[in-house]
Amino acid sequence: MKNTQLYTFLICVVIITIPSILPWSSLSIGNTTIWWVLYALTLIMIMALKKPYFNVIDDKTIWPIKLYLFWNIISIIRGAFVADNYWEWKALIDVTMFFILPIIIYVSTNKLLVQKIVSFWLKYALPAFFIFLPFFTLADATGGYLIPIMFLLLFLPVLPLKWKIIVLFFTLMVFLAGLDARSNIIKYSLSLILGLSFNFRRFIKLWMFKFVHAIFLALPFVLLVLGLTDIFNVFKMDEYINHGNQEYNVKVNNFGDVEEVDLMADSRTFLYAEVISSAINNNYIYFGRTPARGYDSEFFGEQNFEYTGKLERQASEVSILNLFTWTGLVGVILYSIVFFRASVLAIYRSNSYFMKIIGLFVAFRWIYAFVEDFTNFDLSYIFLLMTIAMCYSKEFREMTNSEFTLWINGIVSKRFRTQTQNLIISGSRISNPLIH
Repeated sequence: MKNTQLYTFLICVVIITIPSILPWSSLSIGNTTIWWVLYALTLIMIMALKKPYFNVIDDKTIWPIKLYLFWNIISIIRGAFVADNYWEWKALIDVTMFFILPIIIYVSTNKLLVQKIVSFWLKYALPAFFIFLPFFTLADATGGYLIPIMFLLLFLPVLPLKWKIIVLFFTLMVFLAGLDARSNIIKYSLSLILGLSFNFRRFIKLWMFKFVHAIFLALPFVLLVLGLTDIFNVFKMDEYINHGNQEYNVKVNNFGDVEEVDLMADSRTFLYAEVISSAINNNYIYFGRTPARGYDSEFFGEQNFEYTGKLERQASEVSILNLFTWTGLVGVILYSIVFFRASVLAIYRSNSYFMKIIGLFVAFRWIYAFVEDFTNFDLSYIFLLMTIAMCYSKEFREMTNSEFTLWINGIVSKRFRTQTQNLIISGSRISNPLIH
């Protein structure tokens, strides 16, 4: 039974790759009901796997996850009393799946299960990339599909040569897909930089990690205050760097026509203005409007009015704004604590260099929640939650660089995977380091 549940879960993760890229492709696969069934099955399998894979030693450590999930459930229940039409009920169900997905953190604290998830995806989903590639219509699809490659970039220096080449090849495909997919370029580049920093670990001191970590945690607050006071708007970099001149990238659109894309276009300021104004005007700053409702939108409300009867947009491209709309400041604070606690544990209470760069990566992803990171039940969110779980996991934090090297090689090699399993079963540490 355990193996059946495990492989059902692994298959679900692989299939979730498909809806993860549908918005940026010409594919028309499945429908809302089919994907809801898939998501529900995934959540059921996660709950079934909690007992065999969750280490109770981490139960007290993951208190931020418990608080965040508790508030999400409260928001869902409130939403059930707020929803008054088909579209709001549909939105509530959709967001409910997303709100419950953090339970994957429980099972992702187990290093064998995380190893299996990544290995299984590489075995079945990575080769299928070339089947889906001709249907990609936007550059975002490439990066959205190859999320596990971004995860492997964090460990690039210790991968076997063959897999170094494979990972770099697919990373190059993300970059070549188009510079207009700015989020992909930024996130994959950061993963690559953090991974390559392992080669210079002798020159990188712990205080440097702490310093960068502090900057990452403070940056969104500083930029938000500067933006609200109209002193400096990070989304209007063209005004500060090029003095009004625009930077363009030439691309081919869905109709085969060549067009120019403004790489420095500000597509976020008006979202913040609408979301914050909506919260103030409708008095839901602290507790949110529930997942059944969206924010009042002058730009998008009219096109949604004919369906919902309300001048609202259910969600934006910025995850922190969506969480603010649905769960209020309380939800945003609890969500932030999840990242703060995870990154602190990884940087301050771990034995390996790898956990420290994972901690920085998690802190960066919290920053990026203020820029984009869609609030979808997709591959990107699953892997983000997995990296957060690694920070909370005592198993992962106790691993040395040598043990991490064996573990990461076990993802791409059955021989190393068997060695990892044997060491865990025997409770032994690595006596012959693979790295020095």
